[in-house]
Order: sequence, then C-alpha cells, then structure tokens
Amino acid sequence: MRYKIGKLSIAVLCTAMMLLCGACEPFAKDVSPTPAHAPTATVTPEMLLSAIPTPTEAGTPEKSGDVVILFTSDVHCGIDRGFGYAGLAQIRDYLKAQGDEVILVDNGDNIQGEPIGTMTKGQAPADLMNAMGYSVAIPGNHEFDYGMQQFLEIAENAKFTYISCNFQYKGENVFPSYVIRELAGKQVAFVGVTTPRTILDSAPAYFMEDGEYVYGFLQDATGEGVYGAVQKATDEAREEGAEFVIVMAHTGNEAECRPWTYADILANTDGIDVLLDGHSHDTDEIAMTNKSGKRVVRVACGTKLEGIGWCRIAADGRITTGLYKWENEIPAPELLGLDNEMSWAVAAASEQLNFKLDEVVAYSEVELTINDPVAKDADGKPIRMVRRAETNLGDLVADAYRYVTDADIAFVNGGGIRANIAAGDITRRDILSVHPYGNTICVIEVTGQTILDALEWGASAVPLENGGFLQVSGLNYSIDASKDSPCVKDANGFFGGISGERRVSNVLVNGEPIDPAKKYSLAGHNFMLLSGGDGFTMFAGAPVLQNSVKIDNQALIDFFTDGLCGAVEGDYAKIIGDGRIHITE
Repeated sequence: MRYKIGKLSIAVLCTAMMLLCGACEPFAKDVSPTPAHAPTATVTPEMLLSAIPTPTEAGTPEKSGDVVILFTSDVHCGIDRGFGYAGLAQIRDYLKAQGDEVILVDNGDNIQGEPIGTMTKGQAPADLMNAMGYSVAIPGNHEFDYGMQQFLEIAENAKFTYISCNFQYKGENVFPSYVIRELAGKQVAFVGVTTPRTILDSAPAYFMEDGEYVYGFLQDATGEGVYGAVQKATDEAREEGAEFVIVMAHTGNEAECRPWTYADILANTDGIDVLLDGHSHDTDEIAMTNKSGKRVVRVACGTKLEGIGWCRIAADGRITTGLYKWENEIPAPELLGLDNEMSWAVAAASEQLNFKLDEVVAYSEVELTINDPVAKDADGKPIRMVRRAETNLGDLVADAYRYVTDADIAFVNGGGIRANIAAGDITRRDILSVHPYGNTICVIEVTGQTILDALEWGASAVPLENGGFLQVSGLNYSIDASKDSPCVKDANGFFGGISGERRVSNVLVNGEPIDPAKKYSLAGHNFMLLSGGDGFTMFAGAPVLQNSVKIDNQALIDFFTDGLCGAVEGDYAKIIGDGRIHITE
C-alpha cells in the first residue's frame, strides 16, 4: 500500500521530519555523568511515508546482522501524539525492510494519562501495545493507578513480557527480573527496574493487605536493595549466556528519586551495556562510569511519543544509541496522513472510547453545580459561585480527593471545577467535563498554621471571584467578608504573608479546633500543592506523602462509582453545600 502525501510539499515534509538520532562515540576518562554528544543524522520522510516493501513485492530483505531496540517510555496514553503508534509502526517496518532485526520495548507509564486509559482502566492502551507488537515492558509508577488487581490482570493478559527485578510481593519477585531474547543470532538480556518511589506515588491501599504493606520495591534508604537486585539479575543473565545486558529502567534523574536514579544504579553496578531510562520525561543522553570504571550510556526518550529511543547492536557487536524526535506540534499521523494497521487500531480504540465516555456510571437526585442557584448576570446567565462560596459540587470533589487518599483534609480550588452535572443519569463524559485538565492527586504534610494561611489566601477576594477559593473536605471554616484581607502579595502577586486581622476563623478539622502546631495530611492536586498554582506559595517545601496518586478525573470517577456506589443522594442535596463554609457579608 502506498501512503498518500497529499498537498504537503517535500520542503514542508523535510521540516516536519527533522528527527535527530545520536550515536555514542568513545568517551573521555572523567568519571562524572556527562552528555554523550554524538553526530546527528536526519531521518528522511521516506522512513514514515514510503511504502514498506513486503516479501511478495521485493523478496525477503538481506539481513544486516544488526539488532535495533526501539524503546518508548512515559507514553501516558498518547497513542496519537508525537509520532503516534502509527509513526512507530512505520519506523519499525522501515528498519525491518533494511534488513535489521527490530524489537520493541517499553519503560513504563504507558497505560495512564488520558481518557482512553481512565475509561478502560488501562486495558485499551495495553491492547494497543499488544497490537503494536511490543516484546518486553516494565511497570512504571502509574501502571498501578487503577489498583493492583487491575494491573496484574493486564500483565497476565499481555502478549509481551513484564519484567522488574525489584517489584516484590512478600519478598518474592512478582515478575521475572530479566528476559533473554535471541536477536540476529545474539543473546540479548533485558533487565527491568522500577522506581521505589512508586509506593509513595500511588495510593498506599494498592500495596496493602489487611492494613499491612505486602508489595514493595526494595525502597531502603541506602539504595543497596535496588543495586543488589540489578546486579544479581545482570550476573544471572550473563551466566545464562547473555552477550549483551540492556537495563530497562523507570528511575529518572530528579533529586527526589535518589538514591534510586539511573546515576545511582550505574555507579553501584557493573556488567550493564546500556541503560534505557524513563520517569523524568527528559531526552538526555548521558555517559558515566560504572562501578568497574567502564563507560556506560543512559538514554531517555521523553513522553507522549515525542521521541522514540533506539539502541543498535551492530553485527560486529558495536553499540550505538540515539533518539528519533518529533518536533512538530501536529502529530505525525495527522500531518503525514499515515495509513497502516496501527492507525486503524488507534482509530478503532478512539471510537470505542466515545461509547465508553457516554456510558452511564451514576445517578444523581440533584444538580451538582458550580453556579448560584438563583442569581443571574445582566445577560440572564447563571452567576458562577464555586469561586467565591461553597457549592455541592465543590463539596463532592473535595470529598473525592480525601476518599482516594485517606488524608485528614482535602482542598480543591474553585477554578479547577469547570462544569455542572445535571440531575439524572451521569456519564463518564459528564465527570471528565468537571476536571478536564488531568492534574494528579497528591498528599503533603503541613502544619495547622499552613492550613490557616492557605484558607486566608483562598478567601482573600470574597465576595468577589477568585480561582483559588478553596472548597474543602474534612474541615469547616468561617469568613468575615466585612474585614479587609490581611494577605500580602509578593512581587509576582503570590501569597507573601499575613499583615493585619484575619478574616478566616472557627476552623475545625473533623470537628476539632485546628491546632496551628499540629501536622496534618492534606490532599489536593499537583497544580496547587506542588507547583504553587493560584499563588499558594505556603505549600513550598512541604514533605510529599503521596505523589501522583491518580489523575483528578479518575479520582472523581472512583468516588462516584465506588465511594457513592453510583448514587448521589442526600449528602449533596443542597446546592449551596452542607455548611462547611460560612460567610458573613
């Protein structure tokens, strides 16, 4: 089948197809991690647009003797973003047509991130991985977002092999530590490792039985557990006959991931030829010295299929690595009109998603609203209330955050609640319209004083609108709007402190007066708690108890279907809420 270029000129195509590939050269003798600078090459448009010859058309291509490992990471359900799976399929088939033996592997965080994952609890993205022909994958921290049982069922039904040397149940590995694939006559081992931060980044209940942790990731504070597991897997693979050892890691480069970053692992192990990394969403290619003084390359490929990493093992055993990178805002399948089996599979999955979005999952006896029940503006339109006063939908969303985290308190900014839900049947599409941004739920530890400052900042504009107005769960408070706000703004307009008499009072946490010196667990989303969104600078530096527990709209769906058993009843009957926030004009 010939693929149509349409009206795009070759010049436009060449601009769109500036895909950079790096190749590792001999390294200097310094021991610190350094960028693995490499010559670049441009992949031609033919790689994605040309017809891939079939054996019946051109005979079997002459084998090059080279192995090409194509790897993805942090796809986060971006099945039609960047290259898309259609573009990945084209690159794979193009390389095969050149005589290379190609294998596809994935470094985790594939099945979560967009509605197609949320609506199918990761099953649709996993089915597309099967269709894509992946051979090996590892779990990232977000593979567990739909619960342990759901992920284990996905893994059991996968046509590819999940591996991880440090994902354990009661001290025993859940998956194989490594697998060996014979490729172009070479024995190539793949060793998997998952960041131990997974147990912090997902809901704790997923890793527990009867209130006790039974799943773990060798998360000791020294990192020795992970280093030992990687080394053991590497040594066993070599003993079994592996000529090359490729580590597939979801470990990242952020300081918060220490002592389990790729650099920590490589510095404390030997015998690894290349480390393919994920988790940090970066595209860095780094060379560093391992425990034995040998130079090892770590390469990453970004997120949402913006990049496709590659590792080539030449017929003579020489290893090079690099990245195909898509740098056009329009995804390759759309821009180039790619037409292959994966473009059809993605289209079919998207069509099924639309059916799933319109599926009824709950019923409400009352309207769940962001608007004033009576007041209208000059044009007769409802006046938005969620950014200046309590609403029943604000209560419900905050309750959902606390439900999925079991935190003491939950906050949600009024500006993050975007749509009403009408009384009657509720579909998944209705729920996603409330939270369309895809922020992630997290939990931090803060003092009562920090809570008081946050409430003051959120109430600073009342009775006017403010996107940072706080809807709450596990907490009640009063606002005296007759007083001027005591909040001081910094040069950027963010919270800069308190000067004057507070307008927030009578703060109760689960019925008890708040203690300014006591520490509380606070649930919210990353935009506000971790990134200082809406100017909430008082949360900066707070210890993170749970990070990226799940996407905010997934938390809402879980609360509607599980927490409320599909029925919104008396607890949310009043449009103005159940009295958590009392405002004196």
